[in-house]
Order: sequence, then structure tokens, then C-alpha cells
Amino acid sequence: MREDENLKFAKELRKNTTLPEAKLWAGLRNRQVGGFKFRRQAPVGSYVADFVCPEKKLVVELDGWTHSTPGELAHDLRRTQFLNQQGFRVIRFGNTAVMENTDGVLQAILEDLNK
Repeated sequence: MREDENLKFAKELRKNTTLPEAKLWAGLRNRQVGGFKFRRQAPVGSYVADFVCPEKKLVVELDGWTHSTPGELAHDLRRTQFLNQQGFRVIRFGNTAVMENTDGVLQAILEDLNK
């Protein structure tokens, strides 16, 4: 995907936020987690990361039910490998975890940021 197409796609994703993404963003925005700044639906190379903390080179990905198919799992692996090659750490949470235990997910993110 070209850079301009990727940026357009990221903007579309921001407009069409899922409920779990909105719930997690409500806890990550405005430096609420350890004073760290996050960006949402941020282009990184040819991918769009759900949430990125540029300072700590951390990507937080949310996975819904579609991330359980072999094709999606392979895509997620390629994406994680690319992000790792760019110097990012990637942590993943299921949408259910965010919906049922947002505070626990935010705490896990903070612990990772403080490593």
C-alpha cells in the first residue's frame, strides 16, 4: 500500500472505531497511562497499528474474532515481524479482554511501558 493510501486508510479507521477500540482509547488518550503519549490508527510502514506509543516503540493491537482464522493469524505474524524489524514491541489483547477488564488491560500496558 502506498503511503498516501495508507494514511487515508488510517483516517477511515479512526472514523469507524470499534467499541473495544473506543473503550481502550478512552484510557490511553491524553497521557493517562504513565504519562505516555499514544496515537491511534497510526501508519507504520505499510501497516496501520491500532495504538502506538512512539516514545517507547510500543504497538498495542486489539484482536477480534476474525483474528482466529489461519489467514489472519499468518497476516498478524507478518505484521508483528515487520513491526519488530522497525524496532517496535507488539502486545496484543482480545476485544473481549478490553470489554470485560479495561483496567487490567491498561495496567498490563503500563507494566510493559515501564520495562
